[in-house]
Amino acid sequence: MKKIGIVYHPLNKQALSLAQKVADYLGTRGVNCWLCSAWEGEQLSQQMAGTELILTIGGDGTILRTSQVLVHNPIFITGINLGKLGFLTELSADEAIDKLPALLSGEGWVDERAMLEVEIDSSQGQTDERFFVLNDVVIARGEIARIIHVEATIDNETLTTYKADGVIAATATGSTGYALACGGPVLHPQAQQFLLVPIVPHLSLNNAFVLQPEAIVKLRVGAIHKAVLSIDGHISLPLAGNDSIIVKCSRLKTRFLRTSPRNSFYTTLEQKLKG
Repeated sequence: MKKIGIVYHPLNKQALSLAQKVADYLGTRGVNCWLCSAWEGEQLSQQMAGTELILTIGGDGTILRTSQVLVHNPIFITGINLGKLGFLTELSADEAIDKLPALLSGEGWVDERAMLEVEIDSSQGQTDERFFVLNDVVIARGEIARIIHVEATIDNETLTTYKADGVIAATATGSTGYALACGGPVLHPQAQQFLLVPIVPHLSLNNAFVLQPEAIVKLRVGAIHKAVLSIDGHISLPLAGNDSIIVKCSRLKTRFLRTSPRNSFYTTLEQKLKG
């Protein structure tokens, strides 16, 4: 590899220190590399040309921010974990330098993850927006601590009106996050299906649904409610009554470059859930 990017969590002093250490090591191997904060999306997007691999230094949130910028670029990601759980990361901080030669020599394997495409359909006639989601998209109640009503349809067929704190649509990657905490199932990370999971439902359907990749979900906020739309945990947008979002599988993927055994998911899952 001739050009590698290093994306770090800007509020973690250890992340920047490790990023500089990794950059120095790569320099000794003749690799051209650049550093950028995960929170500087525009600057990050300007660095993509010719980059073959991005090393993220932080936690899963750093990867999720990076994937938003990379969505139209077929660049591999390898995560170095400085966070707590690190479901998406590949290397610990202690082993990062030792494992880099294997990545540079092409010994890794490609872990391709499904993404969701989310379109906002505003009742106010505003310009529609589209986002790509690696983890999950959440419609949740706003500032007032009361349930919201969210009408859900799948392939234009009415499913239910959730009376709940909110509703989650999660990829297989996101199935081990908020969706799991709300009672959803765990999907294998390479699964193409996605989840629909209510958040604390009250006197309404409380089941989680596993949906086929071809499914198109529409979630409409009740007319008298205000809600918040959260995308991968770091993009937050207000939703007014009668606003809708349309969720479907994207043709785009996020690609990770990994060195761990391909069949290590379930063992790793148990270890991480135990803390």
